[in-house]
Amino acid sequence: MNFYDLTVTAADGSEVSMKDYEGKVVMVVNTATGCGFTPHYAPIEEMYEKYHDQGFEVIDVPCNQFAGQAPESDEEIHEFCTLKYNTQFPQMKKSDINGENAIPLFTYLKEQKGFEGFGKGPKALAMGAMLKKIDKDYKNNPDIKWNFTKFIVDREGNVIARFEPTVDMKTVAKFVDDLFA
Repeated sequence: MNFYDLTVTAADGSEVSMKDYEGKVVMVVNTATGCGFTPHYAPIEEMYEKYHDQGFEVIDVPCNQFAGQAPESDEEIHEFCTLKYNTQFPQMKKSDINGENAIPLFTYLKEQKGFEGFGKGPKALAMGAMLKKIDKDYKNNPDIKWNFTKFIVDREGNVIARFEPTVDMKTVAKFVDDLFA
């Protein structure tokens, strides 16, 4: 199995094949509307606008598995994103990304790029302390730890990076910029 064998359900219920993204750079991100990291939508949209015509796509999968931070319907999530952040990339159907009901796309992404830590700084320390209370073994499993974990897939379908939500968005943008340089 590879990235292009997978599908994800769009907010309207239709199936979106990753094969449709062949030859493109793709960012797959789990999102929430009520998270401290929700402002990441703005730089993600900036990257989308800057590179979409050159083959950059965003697959936004809302998820309510982290402190119930995406309780809205798919339609309400889309409205929030377009009104508050002027997002132009599509939001997929709200889905589980961890556990027995995790969608295959995220199961695959986690198999390709496991958790490597939150990095340094106050946000990283806070996330580590919070997760230690939830899952003492969080460092040793590939599960998504929180909203706005980002995976980058290259033009050949290889998962080449995983960015935890604590990574500065300037670092993520630089990584994407370098792919189009």
